[in-house]
Amino acid sequence: MADETNEMFDRKEVYVGRDFGALTYDITPEFVAKYIAGTGDDNPWYRGDSPIGGALAPALILYDAVYRTLGWYLPNIYGNLHARQEWSLFAPVMAGERLTTRSIIVDRYLKRDREYVVNEVIVSNASGQIVSRSRTHQSFLLPEQTRQGFVVDKSREKDSSRSFKIGERGGDPIDAPMRKISEDMCMAFSGPARNYHNDRDKAVELGFPEIVVQGMLSVCLVAEMMTKRFGLGFLYGGRMDLRLVNVVWGNDVTGPKGLIVERHPEGNRTRAELEVWCEKADGAKTIVGSASALEL
Repeated sequence: MADETNEMFDRKEVYVGRDFGALTYDITPEFVAKYIAGTGDDNPWYRGDSPIGGALAPALILYDAVYRTLGWYLPNIYGNLHARQEWSLFAPVMAGERLTTRSIIVDRYLKRDREYVVNEVIVSNASGQIVSRSRTHQSFLLPEQTRQGFVVDKSREKDSSRSFKIGERGGDPIDAPMRKISEDMCMAFSGPARNYHNDRDKAVELGFPEIVVQGMLSVCLVAEMMTKRFGLGFLYGGRMDLRLVNVVWGNDVTGPKGLIVERHPEGNRTRAELEVWCEKADGAKTIVGSASALEL
């Protein structure tokens, strides 16, 4: 992988336009099996007999491509959090394909007591067709915001200021079963190296009381729900814009929900617009946002 730098910037500087080069991935059955183990999403399409023949890969099969290098992170990683995730899908991926990713920093901004860096990943197939684009917003405490104790504790999500009004409009509901996020799932999803997403001691080192389930796992649960409801209509032209508002801790029970709030023409087809969210068994919201897909 080439980390291309601009001569105007220091080699390690986190600047908009910094290009981390390309990586290639072979979407083997083992690659897909790791995704299933980490998410619990075991769609029969992933094993064959899909509507377009053969096995399809999960929509977010390269969910962790953005984290294959952390050169886009700011130096102070204590208390860093995944804050927002955008995703656009343009074409399905067949199992067995070779994919290429390109990663670049596209934004950096301040908001309250945190600084945010945005990394965009473009995924292309062997013919050069772009199959997806994602933007990951990662937040970092400002240097003057050094804190004692936990940066985020388990009581925060119970605070009345952290209630989120979503899913209260009229519309057609969709959902998926609640799922316990076991430590084995955390290791499959965020391993094999030990880190604060799969090891409690590592989490405490970075200011958290328990394993912080990687935010991308909840994003994958939303994508699972959308795939089951819309099928190829999500894989061809699906979109998500999700804000990660509360932490999912190791062994929490959580699941995605959605509400179709609007439909409008898109060419000869109809696009369904949704409010989507993830919540824990006690109703605490962990993701809130929007998604859409074609109704085929």
